[in-house]
Amino acid sequence: MRGIFFDEDQARSAAETLVRGGYAAEVVRERLAGEDDDEDHPWAVVTDAPEIQLDMLVEQYDGWLDYEDEEPAAPPLVLPLPDQPKRIKRPSDGG
Repeated sequence: MRGIFFDEDQARSAAETLVRGGYAAEVVRERLAGEDDDEDHPWAVVTDAPEIQLDMLVEQYDGWLDYEDEEPAAPPLVLPLPDQPKRIKRPSDGG
């Protein structure tokens, strides 16, 4: 899970708070699609802290939570195909 912050100092402060609480936290630059100016990219705090803990910090600094896809998407459902065409009429009894 990641918390997104617009200010580097706020992101670092949030990460330090989480580390003091015993969680792993890393500050990285978040590159949003469509942003050309490197100075406008927000900062992300990637952590293993509980959601409520990060949510409180994000709310304090006017950021937002970003949920990473932690579970891989389910593979598409593949139905078994028949080996032969399905017969509609019953075979004659020979008579």
